[in-house]
Amino acid sequence: MLRARRHLFAAALSLSALSMVANVAVPRVVGLTINEALDARTAELTTFVWILLGLAVARGVTTLASRFFLFKVAYGLEYDLRVTVYEHLSRLSFSYFDRVQSGQLISRANSDIRSVQMFLTFAPMISLQALTFVLAFGLMLTVHVPLTLVALLPLPFVFLVGVRMRSFMFPISWVVQSRTADVATIVEEDVSGIRVVKSFAAEQQQVNALAAAADRLRWATTKQIDLRATYAPMMENLPRLGTAIVLLYGGWLAIDGAIRIGDIVTFTSYVVMLQAPFRMIGMLMMMSQRAAASAARIYEILDERPEIVDRPGAVDLVDPVGDVRFRDVHFSYASGHQVLDGLDLEVGAGETVAIVGRTGSGKSTVVRLLTRFYDVDDGAVEIDGHDVRDLTLRSLRHHVGIVLDEPFLFSTSIRDNIAYGRPDAPMEEVVAAAAAANAAEFVDRLPDGYDTLVGERGYTLSGGQRQRLAIARTLVVNPKVLVLDDATSAIDVRIEEQIHEALARLMADRTTIVIAHRLSTISLADRVALLEGGRIVAQGTHADLMAEEPRYQAVLAHLEEDQAARAAAHAARAEAQATRAAALDRLQQRATGGGFDGPGGMPGGFGGGR
Repeated sequence: MLRARRHLFAAALSLSALSMVANVAVPRVVGLTINEALDARTAELTTFVWILLGLAVARGVTTLASRFFLFKVAYGLEYDLRVTVYEHLSRLSFSYFDRVQSGQLISRANSDIRSVQMFLTFAPMISLQALTFVLAFGLMLTVHVPLTLVALLPLPFVFLVGVRMRSFMFPISWVVQSRTADVATIVEEDVSGIRVVKSFAAEQQQVNALAAAADRLRWATTKQIDLRATYAPMMENLPRLGTAIVLLYGGWLAIDGAIRIGDIVTFTSYVVMLQAPFRMIGMLMMMSQRAAASAARIYEILDERPEIVDRPGAVDLVDPVGDVRFRDVHFSYASGHQVLDGLDLEVGAGETVAIVGRTGSGKSTVVRLLTRFYDVDDGAVEIDGHDVRDLTLRSLRHHVGIVLDEPFLFSTSIRDNIAYGRPDAPMEEVVAAAAAANAAEFVDRLPDGYDTLVGERGYTLSGGQRQRLAIARTLVVNPKVLVLDDATSAIDVRIEEQIHEALARLMADRTTIVIAHRLSTISLADRVALLEGGRIVAQGTHADLMAEEPRYQAVLAHLEEDQAARAAAHAARAEAQATRAAALDRLQQRATGGGFDGPGGMPGGFGGGR
């Protein structure tokens, strides 16, 4: 990334070097001014004044240009890093996100990248202070060699202190960055799961968890500050001994006539310049260690290889018929638990098959293997005779549409959410898809219609509304293979029937796999497959299985119990929401109607009660 901007970076460093040269020349010119124009009076004072003005202008221009170029490079690198990290994250497989906390990723994509950017911005400018040291040291040698060596006596001790500081700063910087990510994780999870937190009245529990994480971060940052407070003053003040030594030894030389007064002024200025790199070395080391720790955490992401990638020679899936087959599929997640064990299933083109099974039997896993969210351990998943591993991921997922049981909407307009898979889809198709999913009616009632912005994850809408929009989003893409993973779980019976009518028409020309968690969903299917023990144990129509397969009857009974429990929970939530809404209405009426007015008409008076 830096090499791509090497010309701009080189220009920034070159201009900064010129600025340093102009800065180093000033004390020497001042010394000569004192010696020649003021003391010996062998030169014109105005000549030196013009020289100093020229140096000031040159330093100002070069400093401005160098910092402009340097910041342009630094922020360009920050942009590249953010894009690179995000692109890499988008390519990583689901298994990576299964084991990594989202807060950790957010922290690395923000604060860690910023630490690297800050180092790349300021480290070159600080490092160029070494050029100041070299130039000043050379000019000092031309004036008086012994005095130069005396002025440098404290500097080796500054270097030793800096090395000592560096050995402590790297590990503590890593801890600080890691614990910052821990805090970000808790905050991100609390915000994302605020409904769960409030449902369990766990606010204080989460506050305590955040306080504990913040306390661990405070310890680490305090330790980092303690290290700086211990070593930085020594690095800052050791060079100042050089000034005292120069005044003592240089004054003695001047009294004896060995050097001139202007030379002492030059030396004291150069001693200050010699101190600058050593004063900055503490900041540079702190920034470098923090950036090194941050870079290592960024590399942990970039070094992660995606498990699900296009095979060499993978072909696009073009105009599929929609024939889907699972051949002796075996699969287990990272935990090692065998989810599918020899699953065989064929779904003909244009056919609708419902997969039924107990909770945890692997129904949703079947969907994830079809879209290659994961790869099978053994066996094969095929579309039109092609192993999905031999197809490009983009074409596969374009032709296999999936509506998940937990609909996710983005914080944008309803129109953009529906057209997410086809951003260029005309408005007519967006409206048609919404109508097919029975979403057009409630969308038209919204203040801004299809331009209405939904809140984070779509939580400004009801669960049923979110699922209808998710169905519409899939229909806009018009996939040849459609997967409904309990896509009507949050929709009431009346709305579900309307959606089923629309889906029945739309599924006529496409292959559909229905993951059934509700009895009503099974009615969509031409055939039902019973999943148990990681394999299909029975297939047939709903009526045939009910008559001949006791295991199917047992699963349906279990589904009925689950559905009744969900319905009761939904009713309880609705009743609680209605109660809260009524209470709020009463409070508002009392507040606006004077119910809270006490003596003298003051709100909340003693007579109003609570």
